[in-house]
Amino acid sequence: MTMASYLLCIPVSCAGAGCRDIDMSRIIHLFCVVIYLDLLYCVNASVLDNVLDSKVCFKNGFLFGVATASYQIEGAWNVSGKGESIWDRYTHEHPERVFDHQNADTADASYYKVKEDVRVMKEMGISLYRFSVSWPRILPNGMSNEINEDGLRYYHELLDELKLNGITPVVTMYHWDLPQSLQDLGGWTNPIMADYFVDYARVLLENFGEKVKIWLTFNEPLSFCHDGYGGDDAPGGRSSGFEDYLCGHTVLRAHALVYRLFDNEFRRKNGGVMGITLCFSWMEAATTSAEDQAAAETARQFNLGWFAHPIFSESGDYPPIMRKLVDANSKRQGFPRSRLPYFTPQEVKMLKGSYDFLGLNHYTTYLIKQGSRKLKATPSFLDDMNVKVFQRDDWPKTNSTWLKVVPWGFRKSLNWVRLNYNNPKTLITENGVAFEAGLRDIRRINYIDSYLRSLHDAMFKDGCFVVGYIYWSLLDNFEWMRGFSERFGLYEVDYKSPNLTRTPRLSAKYFTNVAKTGCLPNSYADYTYNSDYSSMQSYGDQDQCV
Repeated sequence: MTMASYLLCIPVSCAGAGCRDIDMSRIIHLFCVVIYLDLLYCVNASVLDNVLDSKVCFKNGFLFGVATASYQIEGAWNVSGKGESIWDRYTHEHPERVFDHQNADTADASYYKVKEDVRVMKEMGISLYRFSVSWPRILPNGMSNEINEDGLRYYHELLDELKLNGITPVVTMYHWDLPQSLQDLGGWTNPIMADYFVDYARVLLENFGEKVKIWLTFNEPLSFCHDGYGGDDAPGGRSSGFEDYLCGHTVLRAHALVYRLFDNEFRRKNGGVMGITLCFSWMEAATTSAEDQAAAETARQFNLGWFAHPIFSESGDYPPIMRKLVDANSKRQGFPRSRLPYFTPQEVKMLKGSYDFLGLNHYTTYLIKQGSRKLKATPSFLDDMNVKVFQRDDWPKTNSTWLKVVPWGFRKSLNWVRLNYNNPKTLITENGVAFEAGLRDIRRINYIDSYLRSLHDAMFKDGCFVVGYIYWSLLDNFEWMRGFSERFGLYEVDYKSPNLTRTPRLSAKYFTNVAKTGCLPNSYADYTYNSDYSSMQSYGDQDQCV
């Protein structure tokens, strides 16, 4: 059985409490497993079931992978016909808004290093590589009347190299790098953008559909709508409580349209599955008071529910509490209509159930208290929620001001998804942490290990239906408004080197062991440089970066 077949076909595991009854669709999935079973799966299953003395193992073909995103690693921002993205324009015009005043014109130069980067993944033993396609590299002006042949060539080269090395691609259609030409039309605040996204998705499905079996439409619409159109990320809309809601509405429509396109025209021909990646930081009530408990639930609905409720809930549409609060606040602020747009009945139906699996990104946890109830004249997302969001000072810190180490929040997040959305098939599409540059990253190992143990509890004690875990990120990269100041990579990138040399950190060795065995070690104190590590060497392309 191929790795992709597992994610497509595996039925609900009954290893833990809370296992759902298997309906006819699950029986079909089980039959699919039998049909596609082959030597590769048999080898993996025997490894997971029989080796190591660890009691913390992810069995039944659980998949491990790593992730990147096009703008953050590719570089080659204006070569071979690629168009300008909103992040190209924004970082060039406003370098002062980026923490280290840098941009991703070169980034990790992964555009030139396909074989080298895939070789690293092969050595690590990972099963999945999640990457995103750059919309302006495929469609320079954003529209499908002009297709860049070099963009197609580049991603075909990457997909072919992954196949050659037995790694299954997980492809994100949109990871924030909108063509600037479309932003000039209003970007995601313009409803027509949903149709342009369908045109773009059709190009991807027609050209890569035979090679890609696991698709994601969007990565974290909460982030690029709230922080981009409502805040200071590209395109820098700074219109919280207004443009962010318009963005979200268009993105949800775009997702549903592309999912229905895939389901109706491409699934039978090419096979595969399609989902969407949503981010979910756990929102924990700061106290046991009824007010704070209610505030925390409101925060969950505004953060995950905003995009999950229309797709994954049984009723569909926006979360009722979100609709109620934004409608009421809009009226009190004197607006003639709600700042949160309404779906038509047809759109509600189109959105509901538009998934084969949920991609979930999780990094940290926040505490929530009831807000002041004093409505401000200027709209904002936070004011609509009416909550206070903070973190404990004694939670372990990282190199990201927003990211503290709270592994128990991971388990709570997964259980909230299980209970609210009928335990959907879930792939962890991002989980990771930034620390200072350097190779002896014991704290990163501790983060990954503790979060994986929390994930294991959610699966085998609570029955959460999770089929794989993808670490963010394979490489250090351009971390948006933080530039190169935050290092998430299992591999360190030397940005002072002309070859952008990659060197494995201790965490790379740790993750390799986990990926190859499916089990967490009883101790990771022995992760030091030794002969076992010699095969994972630094490397750099001998060609100069462009």
